[in-house]
Amino acid sequence: MRYVRYGQPGAEKPGVLDAAGRVRDLSGVVADLSGAVLGDLPQVDPETLPLVDGNPRLGVPVAGIGKLVCIGLNYRDHAEEAGMAIPVEPIVFMKALSALSGPNDPVSIPRNSLKSDWEVELGVVIGKHAKYVKAEDALDYVAGYTIVNDVSERAFQTERGGQWTKGKSCDTFGPVGPWLVSRDDVADPQNLSLELDLNGQKAQRGNTSSMIFTVAQIIEHLSEMMSLHPGDVIATGTPPGVGMGMKPPLFLKAGDVMELRIEGLGSQRQEVQQDA
Repeated sequence: MRYVRYGQPGAEKPGVLDAAGRVRDLSGVVADLSGAVLGDLPQVDPETLPLVDGNPRLGVPVAGIGKLVCIGLNYRDHAEEAGMAIPVEPIVFMKALSALSGPNDPVSIPRNSLKSDWEVELGVVIGKHAKYVKAEDALDYVAGYTIVNDVSERAFQTERGGQWTKGKSCDTFGPVGPWLVSRDDVADPQNLSLELDLNGQKAQRGNTSSMIFTVAQIIEHLSEMMSLHPGDVIATGTPPGVGMGMKPPLFLKAGDVMELRIEGLGSQRQEVQQDA
């Protein structure tokens, strides 16, 4: 099933999509798509639920996110275009929760930004507490999958004397959605095509089959370091085609439009703005 949260920022309600792609109100079944609900997502006939009028804004499809954990350089050809060594185990960093935004909300370039960039990524939503999980069992801990745009300010990330988090955590730099697609409706998370277009032109193309570390391996690794809780989101890395890898490099500016797609998980669209 395809779960959504719809409405204005801070006032989103849970919903599901029906066969025609219309939003149906799920708030009479669950209070929100968070916590224990993610470990046992409601299986209902969308046609029995109230139809939501119009074309509502979609928010982040998961509420109560505790951690947004990201994996760096997880596609060999992306590491090569970045001029960085192939990692021998997952590179892990955090993205501030204040970066979260809806899948079609504007992305704002911060003041003093020189090198804001894009990254389409498979997002994994944890459904139940995970600690010391083995890879062969790891997917049992997944609630579902979504799209993450790991927007990144490269100068903040690598040239300002600190952790990658500096360049990853600017406000609006974490669009998530549009849907949470339940685990059972994704036959193989390691065989999904990913795409990102900038201003209608091809930028990123890839497939999750090219990940260095699979979703299951990532969950095993992270759960050795920290507990994963229901609602935690893992961004699993990006394929080649980011701006810093182009020759010459190309970075975001006000007026640009990013369009992202992952097979079976829907699409995102963000217009780029400049902070005042």
